[in-house]
Amino acid sequence: MIVNQIHISECLSGLRELPDNSINCCVTSPPYYGLRDYQHELQIGLEKTPEEYIEKLVLVFREVYRVLKDDGTLWINIGDSYAGSMKGAARFPDNAMNYKQGTNRGTLGKATLVKQCTGCKNKDLIGIPWMLAFALRADGWYLRQDIIWSKPNPMPESVSDRCTKSHEYIFLLSKSKRYYFDSESIQQTASQSVKNRIGKVENVGHKAFAAAAELDESNPMFRKSTTREYRYADKANKRSVWSVPTAACKNAHFAVFPEKLIVDCIKAGCPEKGIVLDPFMGSGTTGVVARKLNRNFIGFELNPDYVCLAEKRIEEELGIFK
Repeated sequence: MIVNQIHISECLSGLRELPDNSINCCVTSPPYYGLRDYQHELQIGLEKTPEEYIEKLVLVFREVYRVLKDDGTLWINIGDSYAGSMKGAARFPDNAMNYKQGTNRGTLGKATLVKQCTGCKNKDLIGIPWMLAFALRADGWYLRQDIIWSKPNPMPESVSDRCTKSHEYIFLLSKSKRYYFDSESIQQTASQSVKNRIGKVENVGHKAFAAAAELDESNPMFRKSTTREYRYADKANKRSVWSVPTAACKNAHFAVFPEKLIVDCIKAGCPEKGIVLDPFMGSGTTGVVARKLNRNFIGFELNPDYVCLAEKRIEEELGIFK
């Protein structure tokens, strides 16, 4: 299949055209449950129950598992939903912009369904992200981490009996126990408090280092070794709470996940010149970021209008469709 191209296809059909063990990593955000009507009979997200929705996603990601290389990873951004009807969203359509895939203003269509979940009462938080994470783990994936996408600019919500929602989840899953993860490429600057408290150190092998950076036995991070030397480091392992503002797509009436949100997913999960997969390409964010980072991409999108939008966006930013 041609890389650096968005294919108009239902995701399962498109994935079945890919060979086994051919993709380095998958970065995606499936349609959220009960939030948007794409006016297509094969769409995902308007199932009668959350359980049916999760079952469909498990089938999709089972194919992703097949096409990933043995050291491949899957990064999923997914939001939650409340049990009950969508009538509140219909009355306040602007609130939908608080989600990555908010509905078009005033055009909820079939998304006015009553969201029923086994064991849930009206107004219960369903727990869709964790339902999916546990279902994928049961299907053979390694569930490696939950990452919190903290939104410093969330849209106000018309609620007075709970806090305004300002976060979503990104789950990191892997195909194998050992997998490709370039932690150094996404390190963050070590805080001064950490340096002051224990002194962040890194193993530098046999290389010499400045005397001012040497550790002695009084330092709690000192380790006796005849073959290794240590020094203070200015970098620390990236934390699991990522503060990234939401960003609207100028050519659409819905919010997309911002480019900054998935930069580190792609840096850590895919080597340069590798292939990043997105079976729910939407407005093309995964493709844009992949190309900016010198990675290739393959995308599938059910809606031809979104494909045109994504190709126009990638052409404007990168020029690859000229």
